[in-house]
Amino acid sequence: MKKIYDALIVGGGAAAMTAAIFTGRKKLSTLLLTIDIGGQNLLTEQEENYPGYLEKSGPNLMQNFKKQAEQFGAKIIFGKASRIEKPDGNFKITLSNGEEYVGKSVILAYGKVPRTLGAIGEDKFIGRGISTCANCDAPFFKNKTVVVVGAGNSAFEAAELLIKFAKKIYLIHRSEKFRADPITVDKVKKAKNVELILNTVVKEFKGKNKLESIIIQNTNTNETKEFKIDGVFLEIGYIVDTKWVEHLVKVNEIKEIVVNKLTETSTPGLFAAGDVTDSAYKQTITAAAEGATAGLTAYNYLAKKEGKTATRVDWD
Repeated sequence: MKKIYDALIVGGGAAAMTAAIFTGRKKLSTLLLTIDIGGQNLLTEQEENYPGYLEKSGPNLMQNFKKQAEQFGAKIIFGKASRIEKPDGNFKITLSNGEEYVGKSVILAYGKVPRTLGAIGEDKFIGRGISTCANCDAPFFKNKTVVVVGAGNSAFEAAELLIKFAKKIYLIHRSEKFRADPITVDKVKKAKNVELILNTVVKEFKGKNKLESIIIQNTNTNETKEFKIDGVFLEIGYIVDTKWVEHLVKVNEIKEIVVNKLTETSTPGLFAAGDVTDSAYKQTITAAAEGATAGLTAYNYLAKKEGKTATRVDWD
């Protein structure tokens, strides 16, 4: 039989990690399902407004969150949640690779998610060769051949970072125009281990247990070619993705999940916190606060179902 967790948390940023800290402290078995550790905080080295944190590095702050969540028993599985169901009294979440996890409650705290290409095989290799965070995963590709997809600052900054690690970097973009800062573009172009492949799109990701190659297509000639590579970094922006949960939650006009002040959605036992919700002020500290609220509210939901005493809503 599959293990039934007290709390399944989708996400790996400030809201998700804080929720895990609070569910863990309440002795709830907690599993986080995420594609990265840090979320939007991975994009900044100038975290200047998080109280009490003077180091400023967003990625380092999130590593501290992770350590604290794990200290209270949270487990982490890397993968992209693609389906959620409530077949009985529990919830079932299916990852894009087909793995399934069951929980008595769910906290949706995955914020904005990386934009994907929609190419064949893409979902299968998220976390298995396809990365959306060069800051997190660049060291794993030392002396490897990698691809960066994109044309903005995040793509060129990813390529600039990978120059220090990868043997060969292909930067693929569908046109010849870049949105990145010219100074960063120039640095990347000058690197000996970088090759630009322009007017080109990725059509397919291939491999067995991990990514092994990609099929690319020239947008002018339609010519296709297969590249043997070790990894791909998707650096094409972020979106709010709630399509996979809209059958269980109410969303607003821009597809954010509608919650009340206790982070409750329209489905009992299903909570949401952070940037994926309709709450105001998308900041690390507000996401963390909402994560704490979600963790405590999930505990109260389960306590009431089991006839136990719930947590007071003033001090705990």
